[in-house]
Amino acid sequence: MNKNPYARLFEPVQIGPVVTKNRFYQVPHCCGMGHVRPRAHAAMRGVKAKGGWGVVSTEEAEIHPSSDLAPYAEQRIWDKKDIPALQLMTEAVHEHGALAAIELTHSGHNSTNLFSRIPAMSPNAQAVNFLYPKQARRMNKKDISDFRAWHRQAALNAKAAGFDIVYVYAGHGMSVAQQFILPDMNNRSDEYGGSLENRLRLTRELLEETRDAIGDSCGIAFRFAVDELKGKDGMQFQEEGHAVVEMLAEYPDLWDVNVSDWSNDSQTSRFQPEEAYQMPYVEFVKSITTKPVVGVGRLTSPDLMVKLVEGGALDLIGAARPSIADPYLPNKIKEQKTDQIKECIGCNICVSSDNFTVPIRCTQNPTMGEEWRRGWDPEYIKPKITDQRALVVGSGPSGLECTVQLARRGYQVILVESENKLGGRVLFESGLRGLSAWKRVVDNRVHEILQKSNIEVYKESRLKAEHIDELGINNIFLATGSSWRKDGIGRSRRKPIPGLETITVYSPEEAVQNYKDIKAPLVIYDDEQGYLAGVLADHLMAKNIEVVFVTPASVVSPWTDSTLEQKRVQAALISSGVKIMCNQSISKIENSTAQLECAYTGSITELPCETIVMVTERISDTTLYDSLVQNNLEGKTQYNVQIIGDAEAPGLIADAVYLGHLAAQNFEADEADIQKGMFMREMPSLK
Repeated sequence: MNKNPYARLFEPVQIGPVVTKNRFYQVPHCCGMGHVRPRAHAAMRGVKAKGGWGVVSTEEAEIHPSSDLAPYAEQRIWDKKDIPALQLMTEAVHEHGALAAIELTHSGHNSTNLFSRIPAMSPNAQAVNFLYPKQARRMNKKDISDFRAWHRQAALNAKAAGFDIVYVYAGHGMSVAQQFILPDMNNRSDEYGGSLENRLRLTRELLEETRDAIGDSCGIAFRFAVDELKGKDGMQFQEEGHAVVEMLAEYPDLWDVNVSDWSNDSQTSRFQPEEAYQMPYVEFVKSITTKPVVGVGRLTSPDLMVKLVEGGALDLIGAARPSIADPYLPNKIKEQKTDQIKECIGCNICVSSDNFTVPIRCTQNPTMGEEWRRGWDPEYIKPKITDQRALVVGSGPSGLECTVQLARRGYQVILVESENKLGGRVLFESGLRGLSAWKRVVDNRVHEILQKSNIEVYKESRLKAEHIDELGINNIFLATGSSWRKDGIGRSRRKPIPGLETITVYSPEEAVQNYKDIKAPLVIYDDEQGYLAGVLADHLMAKNIEVVFVTPASVVSPWTDSTLEQKRVQAALISSGVKIMCNQSISKIENSTAQLECAYTGSITELPCETIVMVTERISDTTLYDSLVQNNLEGKTQYNVQIIGDAEAPGLIADAVYLGHLAAQNFEADEADIQKGMFMREMPSLK
């Protein structure tokens, strides 16, 4: 019997008075559920525990109404009334032998307090850190004393709720403790300001008081950002970051170390493609403390995980996004099924969900956020009901997911693709500069398809209605995708742009394919306002094509603000020399000139233009669907036909994957059950 090469990852680790069953540690991360959806939250964390994670953490848990983060749906532990909801999570996690951790948080000037309406407070009197014209007040001595008391009581409440590990939090710019530590957020001249020792005083008090309150039965974790990635203008791991670790080395039972702020800690693969990218900043911590250390950095490779443990960089493998993409990652490594791991692609769709205050979503894992509402599990799906066969037309993200899940249920599936490769839009987008990791969406699913004996694949087969008649399959899923409009209709205008016929107009795919033929000057017109236009501009500039970026939006790619990328996107385009013209829509083309109309004043600016790449709206390809539906209406056929993915409604790749999964789950389901999942929600008690 071969020894598991990853056995080191399944050793227990002592964290104060508690012991983990292995080295896999789901660090705190937001999920858009929090105190608003406690059952959904518990079910999601429970699936991770079921998947083998040794420690499963909450998101930040507000300890007091003066740290109200509404409308964001984070956890609350304001008082004992919050304990029953939090117990749902600890019970779900303990059921599978994992430890439950909670991150106690007071966000200081990062608090919205829009619900509580309590003035925010911070070490300094300063503007609140969100778009609202008000300021936080300076904390006085009573405020500090009150804060310490709130934190201690929250720790006691956490213990009562069944948590095994309780956090003192000083990271992401989102906590009072960190705000006191950082000199640019703390200009005090009392014993809580000035020297690093003074700025660290509050954190030391929190660690001591938390240990005194619950340290006999709960591990005390300290989450600390050792570097802000601001150079000399911020905390640096070689200097004060290093000094903080030295001064507090033995205070916590666990060091959870990362970089700040959130956009640095959770960088997308577009701007940070390297796995373990945080290690250069955090690996020194193990040389200073005897306590276990957990770190992150979009870790998905088991070989690298072992290397980090054996090399003395980490004791515990931390993950947020990889645990979202594949909650069963630890079990797959334990069972040496590493080829089945759904690797995180670093797209930050999960982050965007929290920013939009909805339950968490994932491009790789369409079951994420649906564990309670629909009863979904990423590794388990209900078996087939009958021996029906199914035909899936189109192998984009929706078609691939639908095929995989139908086959997992036990159905015989035929997958037909018109091109010579499987993958659809993912193949195009993952070929663009910075998006190579996105190909994992295709690779994971194609790999599984090739292992299944109940799937037949036919490429280079463009089906028409009459061809389907010949196949004799009644259950048809059409994932025929969509194509980009080239007439200028988008968010800002509902009529075609006049004069486009006088110049060369490319779709995104055509621009990349024919980049050598592009006639300057090239205009990329972004009236979708998502991510793709910015990626295209960067991609084409790298091929020495001069690009003018025109958009009716006030910034480049505003959608990417939700994925924590917008500043990096715009900075990258500026640095590469892209000319950016915001707040401008194209009103018409005349004499190789684009007339740009100001979105606010209507004033006209002229821009030379020989070629335009249109990134506006997409048109669903419903040709085959329309034919089959018409045949049904005329009584020629009686197909069970469903259109899915971008063919139904163009959206993100994550949307397409979800719709493919939903279609497979609902196949042959009772209509009442389908409706139940649609309307399922957590209702507030009126008692």
